[in-house]
Amino acid sequence: MNVDLAWVKSSYSSADGGNCVEWAPSTALATGAVPVRDSKDTSIPGITVSGAAWSTFVGSLKTRG
Repeated sequence: MNVDLAWVKSSYSSADGGNCVEWAPSTALATGAVPVRDSKDTSIPGITVSGAAWSTFVGSLKTRG
């Protein structure tokens, strides 16, 4: 996965570095696929999920909030 993507950290990530996830929204808008990675260790390759899978994931988090 390209590490030069414009990554955005989740607003739900804690300030102390725990439970962090990043995604690349500009790539998601352009391709329909959503790059996701662990922001605590960006040397680990991320994954790419479908837009539908990402929407389901984010929606499930919002209902737990």
